[in-house]
Amino acid sequence: MPSKDLPSTAPPEQPVIAKLSTLDRFLPLWIIGAMGLGLVLGKTVPHLNESLEALKIGQVSLPIAVGLLVMMYPVLAKVRYNQTSSVLTDKKLLITSLVINWLLAPAFMFTLAWVFLPDLPEYRTGLIIVGLARCIAMVMIWNDLACGDRESAAVLVFINSVFQVLAFSLMGWFYLQILPAWLGLPVTSAHFSLWTITLSVLVFLGIPLIAGYLTRVWGERVRGRTWYEEKFLPIISPWALYGLLFTITLLFALQGKTILERPWDVARIALPLLVYFLVIFTAGMIIGKALNLGYAKTTTLAFTAAGNNFELAIAVAIGTFGVTSGQALAGVVGPLIEVPVLVALVYVALWARQRYFLD
Repeated sequence: MPSKDLPSTAPPEQPVIAKLSTLDRFLPLWIIGAMGLGLVLGKTVPHLNESLEALKIGQVSLPIAVGLLVMMYPVLAKVRYNQTSSVLTDKKLLITSLVINWLLAPAFMFTLAWVFLPDLPEYRTGLIIVGLARCIAMVMIWNDLACGDRESAAVLVFINSVFQVLAFSLMGWFYLQILPAWLGLPVTSAHFSLWTITLSVLVFLGIPLIAGYLTRVWGERVRGRTWYEEKFLPIISPWALYGLLFTITLLFALQGKTILERPWDVARIALPLLVYFLVIFTAGMIIGKALNLGYAKTTTLAFTAAGNNFELAIAVAIGTFGVTSGQALAGVVGPLIEVPVLVALVYVALWARQRYFLD
């Protein structure tokens, strides 16, 4: 994993991307390989989909949960928790993040869903649900790879998780029933399980957050910060990407058959998602630059705004509309598009750092 403490301006002969480890530098290739492997496994291994789907607690897939926990733990073990209090005093960052995540992004996804899928209500509803599920997991990976501010990311992710529990159902009611009625559009009735939302937050953020915090406290107390950051973290850091690749392989294995059998439906869903990720990320970078947040916090702002909690979106869609529903398919397509797009945006962010940021 690259460190967020790299110099802000590298000499021409050694740009930031050149400083990434081999594992990080060729991440797009590993991602493509994991996608391909997942598709092959989903197509060739008999009953793999049913076997993986059977391993659940409620609506939480255990194999995917394992992958996400392995992915999240090293990143959260890197956070210097004694420095997060300063993030809470940065009102400019916190307010901007809340506005983008809970006002602008859901409204933009609602607009895209109706513009691109006016004739497909199930897919449209699924996209709106994806827009409401703010990211609390993979964003830590993208932020770390792009040399964003780890402490700010941890705080913003925690705030998003709290808002998710408190506001997800209310936001779903507003965007699926109230706002369409105001605009004279068809409404969708849906009851979201508070337990599903809470369980998602507890599993995908709570467990790795507690583990990362306790590891940091124990490691520094027993061996000191120098040993912890220079000896211990380099050992566990690669596991974040191993967990990411494992999760991607599982996602494509679970949905490989659907992707191959319904490519046009996948393409219809993918187009508005692509626009969403690109526009929200770009908006976050521009707004952060305009507010003089600096590169690290601007990158964190952009990625926490652009990412989505796909596991929550899928769980909510399945629990509310059924596993074979169009809403569930839209939720599944979300991470299949988000992963390669946000990997590409990591490199865009590193390029922007060299060109537009001096801090």
